[in-house]
Amino acid sequence: MRQFFAFFAISLAGFATQAQTSIQPDPPHHDWHAAWVTHPTAPLREPLVLHFRRTLSLAAVASSYIVRVSADNRFILYVNGHRAGDGPARGDLTHWRYQRFDLAPLLKTGENLITATVWNWGIYAPIAQFSDRTAFLLESEAKGEANISTGVGKPDKWMVEVEPGHRALGRDTVTFKDYMAAGPGEEINAASYDWKWQDSAATGGSWVPVASPMRDSIYGGVNGAHSADTTGDNPWGLVPDELPHMEYAATSAGDVVRTSIPDLRQFPGSAVSVPAGSHVHILLDRKTLTTAYPQLTVSGGKGSKIVLTYSEALYDKDLHKGDRDEVADRKALGLTDSFLPDGGSHRTFEPLWWRAWRYLDLDIQTGVEPLTLESLTAEFTAYPFEERATFKADDPDLAKIWEISWRTARDDAHETYMDTPYYEQLQYVGDTRIQALISYAVAGDDRLARQALRAFDASRIPEGITRSRYPSSLPQSIPTFSLLYVDMLHDYWMYRPDDHGFARGLVPGTRGILDWFAHYEQPDGLLREVPWWSFIDWVSGNQVIPTYDKSGESCVTTLEYLGALSDAADLERSLGDPELATRYQSRAAHVRTGIYDKCWSAARGLLADTPEETGFSQQANILGVLYDVIPKDRQQEVLHKLLTIDPGTTPDGVLSASYYFRFYLARALDHAGLADDYLDSIGPWRKLLPMHFSTWPEVPGDTRSDSHAWSAHPIYDFLTLVAGIEPASPGFATVRIAPHLGSLPSLTATYPHPQGEIEVDYRRQGSGLNATITLPGSLTGSFVFKGKSWPLHPGANQILAP
Repeated sequence: MRQFFAFFAISLAGFATQAQTSIQPDPPHHDWHAAWVTHPTAPLREPLVLHFRRTLSLAAVASSYIVRVSADNRFILYVNGHRAGDGPARGDLTHWRYQRFDLAPLLKTGENLITATVWNWGIYAPIAQFSDRTAFLLESEAKGEANISTGVGKPDKWMVEVEPGHRALGRDTVTFKDYMAAGPGEEINAASYDWKWQDSAATGGSWVPVASPMRDSIYGGVNGAHSADTTGDNPWGLVPDELPHMEYAATSAGDVVRTSIPDLRQFPGSAVSVPAGSHVHILLDRKTLTTAYPQLTVSGGKGSKIVLTYSEALYDKDLHKGDRDEVADRKALGLTDSFLPDGGSHRTFEPLWWRAWRYLDLDIQTGVEPLTLESLTAEFTAYPFEERATFKADDPDLAKIWEISWRTARDDAHETYMDTPYYEQLQYVGDTRIQALISYAVAGDDRLARQALRAFDASRIPEGITRSRYPSSLPQSIPTFSLLYVDMLHDYWMYRPDDHGFARGLVPGTRGILDWFAHYEQPDGLLREVPWWSFIDWVSGNQVIPTYDKSGESCVTTLEYLGALSDAADLERSLGDPELATRYQSRAAHVRTGIYDKCWSAARGLLADTPEETGFSQQANILGVLYDVIPKDRQQEVLHKLLTIDPGTTPDGVLSASYYFRFYLARALDHAGLADDYLDSIGPWRKLLPMHFSTWPEVPGDTRSDSHAWSAHPIYDFLTLVAGIEPASPGFATVRIAPHLGSLPSLTATYPHPQGEIEVDYRRQGSGLNATITLPGSLTGSFVFKGKSWPLHPGANQILAP
């Protein structure tokens, strides 16, 4: 019966989510008719978990019942015990998001119970989380007695209680020590937990009427909700969340691969019993990394303790990972949760925030009672991208690389893009640029990218540049990432129609960035060292590019500045100030000449990293080709020198590009007419396949993170370089299709264009190519092969290219 109830709840939640996707988003301004509420005496800026509840009596259920919900930090909303959704999506206090839900599919005639868990992890909160104090907000569009808005009516019918049985764990419980910016582990103490908080018949106890969170306000507790464009006397400037609700779907928690008690291997397929007085580990392997909510249900076992350890891979005694499939005597290390059963029946542990894992270790210590492990399930969550693109070729490695790249992209995309779903969960500009391009090309979806572009624009500091990552309560500035923000906006302008002026509205913010950099531009065109951290790339031995010479100049930093100037000129010419575009072009020409004059080493036939010519890197020369600092007639020669260098190596003193920066290598190959060499350049990804990675790592070798979406760009490259499908004009108004099959005999691909699907089918015929290309809607363009061009018209196009 319990299994049926779980399935029924999941089915209802899924139905509610589908219904919510059809709700029209709010305009930026909304006149609020609800107020923030909280617990009257709890410490609102300390780690805290609250439950809220209210009854709703209905003579009949309307076709829709719309509510707007927010909280600080976060909420999970339930209707009659069924999960309706969660939020709010992350932002800052002046852009505090709220979610819209249609609760009608979960309501019934008669009495309904609307509940929410709200939590704030205080000093343990993830770095991506802004906060002022713990509070909850719900506005209903219903009228009269059916209106359940918080802060409405005297007295307010919402009740609240502190949940003492659920707390955040300190960082000392993380068993692998590295930079960890994500949220804390959690502990549920079943003996203290209110297991009846969702029971409408349960009354009294610790439930009290809600109160204003602004009880210290000079205005006497004013707490009315307000839009971000309206003056209010509380800290949350509300904006609608324009993203769809995150996916929430059943997935495997893993299968047992190691335990000291043979009978426990039946778990989680069937319930098992852990004897009293035992200490046992149960190690489960999913085979692939996921981001999900684990749900562990137990009975009995009073006095037991279960520690759940989530790990991307297993570690040997020297803390090396190795083959990701290898178990042997390796152990899971990393973030942990804790569950303390009280002897009761059907007690379920589920953290309030999702976890990332391939391996899950259950460390169980039982007391005087045996512990029954009833079930272990999981609910996958991520941004609901749809894999619309396809790519099929006669090379099984390419199919595997595609699969792993897409899984990496999905695990690293939630209500923001994330550099890693395990360690940081932060939206960095450098990572996000690549992730957004993957989203355009594979899913045809720009909503998460628009969120990111808005966030970075909102992060700009008075000096003019953006923060390197946002939202982030811990400020970090990487000025070179501000340059990549300009490039990312240019990408959006090329790939997505700007029908509503989205890109145009962000162009003014790019001017402050380039004005800031202009202060560091020397008379010779090179940049002198800028403040903060000018990260370009990780290289072998944890070295960082760029480097600077004794006069403080860097060729590599200046190259990224050159790229941003060029992209900004395009944006201004089309969407902004044409005169400014001309000035940017003039600056770019001066900078380009300065880099070549000061940084080109005739002896090495390469660009140096600094004018002193003491160091060389793939990064400098990749950008030198991409931005035409290196003359056209020498670009292929330079790239041929670079193609033999693998990540993590330094042959002949040339620092190698990471997986991340090989995204720019792919662009440089295309720019220099060497895109047919691209498939020969993905050896670093082929070498990872025998190591059984299920997602792509951050860096070569002993990587910290096993899931970094900046390494997932081959899936984008396959579509844009190998299949050769790219925008030929802004907004993807026209297409240029220039395939580069390398040694592949054939290839088919589908690309999600804003007007529909672009389909290509290539078959080699001798030295030529038989191409069938189908364009959607009114899309036109050109097909290019071996320097010759053919026009493309809407519908089917058949080309026999010699």
